[in-house]
Parts: sequence; C-alpha cells; structure tokens
Amino acid sequence: MQWNKLGLVYGPDGSSPWAVSHAMIPTPIVLDDNTIRVFVTFCDEHFIGRPGYVDVDAQDPTRVLRVSPLPLLDVGAKGTFDDNGVLCCSVVRLDDGRFFMYYAGFELGVKIRYKLFTGVAVSDDGGESFHRVRQTPILDRTETEMAFRGGPFARREGDRFRLWYASGSDWEEIDGKQMPVYVLKYLESKDGVEWGGEGRLALDITGDDEHGFGRPWVTTLPDGRYQLFYSIRRRSLRAYRLGYAESDDGSNWTRMDEAMGLDVTPGQFDSDAIMYAAVITVHGRTYCFYNGNEFGRDGFAVAELVQR
Repeated sequence: MQWNKLGLVYGPDGSSPWAVSHAMIPTPIVLDDNTIRVFVTFCDEHFIGRPGYVDVDAQDPTRVLRVSPLPLLDVGAKGTFDDNGVLCCSVVRLDDGRFFMYYAGFELGVKIRYKLFTGVAVSDDGGESFHRVRQTPILDRTETEMAFRGGPFARREGDRFRLWYASGSDWEEIDGKQMPVYVLKYLESKDGVEWGGEGRLALDITGDDEHGFGRPWVTTLPDGRYQLFYSIRRRSLRAYRLGYAESDDGSNWTRMDEAMGLDVTPGQFDSDAIMYAAVITVHGRTYCFYNGNEFGRDGFAVAELVQR
C-alpha cells in the first residue's frame, strides 16, 4: 500500500482542563454523508484520559468541523478498573441508532505499573454522551490474562459481535523500565456485552524483538477478505510501528507487515513512533487516521491511500 500523509488534523490547545494534551487512539466512524466523527482520548494535566470527539469533513478529513465541549464519559469511581483513565478504542453503531463504545479502563498498580481491562458504554443521543453499561469490566482477568484485556476493537456482523483485543499477564524490563508483554486474542458475542471466558489467540508476537501489540483495527476488502491493522512494540525501537495482516475469515491471519507502507517521517510529529492505525473508506476514498510520537502528544493525523 502507498499512502499520502495529509498531516496533523487536531490536537488540543490546552485551554480545556480535561483536554490539556494528546488526542490518542483515533477511532473514526462515518456519522453521515458529510461528517466523519473521530473519537479520541484527551488527557488532563495528570495524563488521565477521557474520551471526546473531533468531527471532520467527510470530503476533506483535515478540515475540523466540531470538537466535543465536554468528556463523553468520565473516569470511573474510586477503586474501579477505570478510575485512572478511559481510553476509547472502538465504537459500534447498533440497529436502533445507539452506539456502543468499547474502551480500555486504566487502573494504576502497586507491584506492577498498571492494568488494562475492557469496559463498554452506550450512547442514546447520537454519540454526544455515553453512560456505562455496568461498572465492572466486560473483559476481566483470566488465568492467563492477569493484567491486560484491553485495546478492544469490535465490529458487528449479522447476528454476532466480533472482538479483537490485546491480552497478557507479563512484564519485562527494557532499558531499566518495566514494559508490558501482550498478544492479540479474539472473541465472539451475541449481544456485544457478554463475551464468555478467555479468547483464542489471533496474533502472536514473533522473534526476540517484539513484545506487544497496540489497538487492532479490522476492516474488509471488496472481495470479502479481512484486513488487520495494528501497532507493534519492539525492544530495539522502544516505540510503536504499524503492522498489517490479512485473513479469509477474520480469525486466522497472515502477517504482511511490509505491505503496510506507512512509517515514521524524520523531523515530524511522527519521527520516533507511529501507531493506532484506523482505516475507513468514505465517498470512494480510503483514509488512515493515526498517532505519532508519545502516543499522540501532538494530536492525531490522517493519510490517504493512493495505491493498494
């Protein structure tokens, strides 16, 4: 694939106390013929994240139309799994017009740095606000997923919901810092809330350099094949790069990372890292929204596919 980078779209100016910095994990949906709504997570001065949105022009996704004035969902109550941050990772439109937001709840640890488990919130007003379906995670810890069941990407197909997520228990020291180790797993659900037990492996880390994957993003090609966009964390780089895989069924993936074609640019906001690819097609044009250095410190960007 070949992409034309169109540049940064939006980053907060620091004037709002809940959105001082960052616009992390861009999560676009086509709101209507004229609008792409990009859900993102903004950070306050303590680096605690809350979701908001940036509406952009469907014909020109670098043109910002509107920014959410308030958080769409606040952090959880003290002691809950999301009391130190809510990271929106995917949004699914339901048949009745409501939206499900799947998010990673950020909880600080004592003997480990943090834990990430998955929650779901629902919007009854077209994505202007959300409320929790429940206070506890929909993906909680299992015997082999003790610290991470986060980074969820959900989509609806017929009478089932499908979910790909980051999973793991382990930490390892890299350059004197404890870093998480996680793979991608897969689950199905009838209602999008109850997912059963542990998922099955969807994508494993390979070699000695990889140690984790960021939020996956799944879409389909015109011939029905599935595309998986994900972020790869490597020890040697100490930052994310983008990966790509294809599948006939959305379950068994063939890695084709070299085909991604979207990488860092020296001297730019994405000079050291590039991550959280989210790909959508609107009005016959395909766009990839993504973050750069320091998990989207400067905001989120967009690129247009020029050749597959």
